[in-house]
Amino acid sequence: MYLPPQFNSKNKSDAAEVMRANPFASLISVDEAGLPFVSHIPLHLEERGADHVLLGHVAKANPHWRYLQARPQAVVTFMGPHAYLSPSVYPDLTRVPTWNYLAVHCTVQASLIEDPIAKDALLKKLIADHEPAYAEQWRGLGDEFAQKMLAGIVGFELRVTELQCKLKINQHRPESFDAMRAMYASGNDNERDLASWMERLAVTTQRLNGDG
Repeated sequence: MYLPPQFNSKNKSDAAEVMRANPFASLISVDEAGLPFVSHIPLHLEERGADHVLLGHVAKANPHWRYLQARPQAVVTFMGPHAYLSPSVYPDLTRVPTWNYLAVHCTVQASLIEDPIAKDALLKKLIADHEPAYAEQWRGLGDEFAQKMLAGIVGFELRVTELQCKLKINQHRPESFDAMRAMYASGNDNERDLASWMERLAVTTQRLNGDG
C-alpha cells in the first residue's frame, strides 16, 4: 500500500494490536483468471517468537482454499479505526478534508489444515477469541455432529513474510493536532479509538515540533 514515511509504523506491537482488535480481515488471492479473489473472514493471530502466524478457515465450497493450495502466496489486510477529518480543525481556511485510519497489510505464505483434529484445535482458538463460553457447547454437540461440521471447512495457517502497518493520524500537521484530538475524543466509536491511538503513540504538538 502507499506508505509515506510519517505514517509507517515499524513497531510490530502496533501491528499486532490493530490485528487483534480488528480480526475480521480480507484474505486476497489470485483466481484462475488472474484476478483478485477476496474472502472476508476472522483470523486468529499467533506470535511465534519473532514470527506472526494467522489462522483461519473457509467453507469447503469456497474455492479460495484451492487458490491458496495452487498459489500459496497471498495478502491479508486488516482495517482499524477510521474517520473523516474536517478542515475546521486547522487554524486557517486554506485546507481540505482528509480521512485518518489505521491499516495493516500482510504478505503471507499459506499452508492448508485438513486434518480434523488440527481443524478442531484451530476452531477452539477462534472460539477463545470471540466467545470462550461457547467452547463447552461445541464440546457437547457430539462427535458425529462435530465431524460433519469439520468436514465442511478447510483450515489454513498463514505465515506472515512481510508486514506493513500504516497509522495515519495527521502526524504531519502538528498545528491541528490538539484540535483534532479533542474532536475525535468527543466523537463516535471510531473517532474515540483514533483519539486513544493518539494518546498511545504520545503524538502531541510538542513531540511533533521536536521538543519532546
